[in-house]
Amino acid sequence: MNSMQGTGNGTPGAGRPVRVVLVDDHAIFRSGLKADLHPSIKVVGEAATVEHAIAVIAQERPDVVLLDVHLPGGLGGGGREVIAGSAALLSSTRFLALSVSDSAEDVVAVIRAGARGYVTKTISGAEITDAVYRVAGGDAVFSPRLAGFVLDAFGTAPADIADDELDKLSARELEVMRLIARGYSYKEVAKELFISIKTVETHVSAVLRKLQLSSRHELTKWAAERRLL
Repeated sequence: MNSMQGTGNGTPGAGRPVRVVLVDDHAIFRSGLKADLHPSIKVVGEAATVEHAIAVIAQERPDVVLLDVHLPGGLGGGGREVIAGSAALLSSTRFLALSVSDSAEDVVAVIRAGARGYVTKTISGAEITDAVYRVAGGDAVFSPRLAGFVLDAFGTAPADIADDELDKLSARELEVMRLIARGYSYKEVAKELFISIKTVETHVSAVLRKLQLSSRHELTKWAAERRLL
């Protein structure tokens, strides 16, 4: 997609429907969002407050939660508080922040809390559908300007790269790792390096195994902390 950066190949309609909970305090926005999402995305619950969101998420255990950052209720923590209140489900439920705010403070705070991505409400229905699929698949997805905030936040520590970590990777694996960590999709990596998508998948699997990481989200964080982007 053109206005977001991600790290995977979301395919609407592929496999089982993605189950989603919408969390936003504006009912009109939730209605419009539901209408814009691809039919393969099943909205299984909605909430307008922190407390209600935590309850609905616990009950429905969705694949993805589309979460506004600023919400009434709770202790004033908004989206961060919802994620904290759903911590037991973070291994199976992914959170994607969807907000009018594009401030670095909001972006970094919600990502530190456990969200897998952050996009603004200016994106289209097709783009948010793609983002939902990417996040459901374990990817990290950000609107381009917001991705910079995250990389800055997680890349401020002094570079401390153990030679043996990078020595584990072949030259091609290192190229693929850097592109994936920068937000390229598998298709975009394949085009950039003139290789097949299947080959990209093979390289990513090898990189994750060699670096002992479990997801592309962890890979992005790993690379940012070491200033490899």
